[in-house]
Amino acid sequence: MPNDAPEFSLTLHRSVADIPAAEWDACAGTGNPFVSHAFLLALEESGSTGGRSGWLAQHAALRDPDGTLLACAPMYAKAHSQGEYVFDHAWADAYERAGGSYYPKLQVAAPFSPVPGPRLLVRPGCGLGPEALAQGLAQACAQLDLSSVHVTFCTEGEWKALGEAGWLQRIGVQFHWHNRGYAAFDDFLATLASRKRKQVKRERRDAAASGFVLKTLRGHEITDRHWKAFHRFYRATTDRKWGRSAYLTPRFWPILGERLGDRVVLMVAEQDGEPVAGALNLVGEDALYGRNWGSVVDAPFLHFELCYYRAIDFAIEHGLPRVEAGAQGEHKIQRGYLPCPTWSAHWIAHPGLKRAVAGFLDRERPAMLEEIAALMEASPYRRDGEA
Repeated sequence: MPNDAPEFSLTLHRSVADIPAAEWDACAGTGNPFVSHAFLLALEESGSTGGRSGWLAQHAALRDPDGTLLACAPMYAKAHSQGEYVFDHAWADAYERAGGSYYPKLQVAAPFSPVPGPRLLVRPGCGLGPEALAQGLAQACAQLDLSSVHVTFCTEGEWKALGEAGWLQRIGVQFHWHNRGYAAFDDFLATLASRKRKQVKRERRDAAASGFVLKTLRGHEITDRHWKAFHRFYRATTDRKWGRSAYLTPRFWPILGERLGDRVVLMVAEQDGEPVAGALNLVGEDALYGRNWGSVVDAPFLHFELCYYRAIDFAIEHGLPRVEAGAQGEHKIQRGYLPCPTWSAHWIAHPGLKRAVAGFLDRERPAMLEEIAALMEASPYRRDGEA
């Protein structure tokens, strides 16, 4: 019998600029700015990816016989595992000790951004699912003789589809704030247990009393002066916490502001008219995404105010369902941010390494779900009968 199935073609591209923005965004949608053509292009134009960064674009494009882009993925050939936030260093070490070459590998991700969202970007209505693109990525990995493909911080739906296609599944945890239809910050406070409510009030009061002028800036309100200051804050954080070079270049911030406009929100503290601390956020259709934070001053609770509380204020004012405040940080729970699972999927070529990683993940997944359940017990929200 003749095979009437259409023949799709998968191509890899060294720049997202090779793919027209309208075609890419028709697959990516408008919900999550971190997979938008504009965000990925800002990374490339600023030199944050490419060059010696170890993030070499291999963006995937799946087209039908007529040349229509049906699906795409932000993908990079990686010479290391930095800037990913889903850690596979132990897998790499084990494979290297066994005589294999773990790097380069393929990473499907929004670089340097532990932000959950779609990764296998399929044009709505085309009749394909994420598994069609995933199959092409695995084939490309094999043809290039690379060790693996990693799809990190994907959606739960993508995670399930990839698991059914034989990819290895991993679970992580982040802390998100959920808007329960609050009209004001005080409505949110009213849902907290008394002791936690008093703590949040005190932290906001102390931050406000520190003498800084606190502002929320959006789009064109953010000037070159703010971006130059924010890069100093960013470098202060990376140098202090990790003691290594920053991923993002000084050129990234103003390019991001120009490309994304009002989707960029900067919470800033000023002292004598000069910015001294800031928290960068991007606005999606259903979330405010915390991106980066930094400061050149040490002030009580300023971090909590700029990163968490002003983000909640913004989400309430603009009717956004949630705030995602980035990776790590159990301290966020006491400020109303509850644990949520994150999802990643992994295709590993070598059978022995695949078996070893699969065994590890089979043990890790239930442990992570137990940890999330245990963290939920520390919720600051009032229980029935509590004041």
